[in-house]
Amino acid sequence: MSAPLAAPTADALRARLVDILAPTQLEVIDESADHAGHVGANGTGFGTHFRVRIASAQFAGKTRVAQHRLVYDALRPFLDQGLHALAIDITR
Repeated sequence: MSAPLAAPTADALRARLVDILAPTQLEVIDESADHAGHVGANGTGFGTHFRVRIASAQFAGKTRVAQHRLVYDALRPFLDQGLHALAIDITR
């Protein structure tokens, strides 16, 4: 029997986004505690609901949907670790 995966952390998401998207601005906020009792909450108050505020040269010339897809694709490994909800704010 395998051990359960650890819940994602803001630091882990931040490191992945830096590696993949080389952001010029980045803020990763764990908002899980604000969603206690909601679908996808794990009862710990962290690791399930995040907000990402990000700017990257890789977003230039792309639609908002394409920009968000880049962020989701970069964070895909965290979905298996309990990432349930992701709010994305593209900044300039």
